Amino acid sequence: MSEAFTELAQSRHIKGHVYFYSLSRKFVDESYDVPEEARQIMYYSLAIGHHLGVVDCLNAVLECSGEEYLAWIKGLPEDSEAFRKMQGFLVFGEITIYPDHLNMLACAFDAISSDEQSEMSMRLTKGFIRALTAIYHEPSMYMMIRGGQ
Repeated sequence: MSEAFTELAQSRHIKGHVYFYSLSRKFVDESYDVPEEARQIMYYSLAIGHHLGVVDCLNAVLECSGEEYLAWIKGLPEDSEAFRKMQGFLVFGEITIYPDHLNMLACAFDAISSDEQSEMSMRLTKGFIRALTAIYHEPSMYMMIRGGQ
C-alpha cells in the first residue's frame, strides 16, 4: 500500500458511513417575517446566484462504509485530479461536487477496469456516474459526500 493510502486508512472519517447526497430541491424559507427591504435584497441575491435565504434539500443517493469508500477510490491513479478530489472526504470529512467536476470524475471512474473493482466498488461507480449524469442534465444541482454514523 502506498504512503498516501496508508495515511488515508488512518483517517478518522473511515470509521463511519459515507453518504452521497444529491440536491433534490431548493426553496426560499419565507416562514420569518422579513422586512420588505431585506426581502428585496434576498430576491436580488437569488437573481445573481448567491442563494441567500435558500434552503437546499439533499437526499442520500448512495451509501457505503468508510473502508468501502477507500477501497473504491483505490482504483483511481494517485496522481490524478479525480483521486485528489475524492480523497478530500477522508481528509476533511466532506466534499462537494459541482458541475465543473462532472467530466473529470465520470471519465476517471469509467476508466477503472471492472476486473479491478469489487462488487461494492462497481455498485458505487454505477450509482456515482448515474448521480453525476443527473447533475449534468440539471446544472443547478450538486452532490455532497459526507460522513455519518
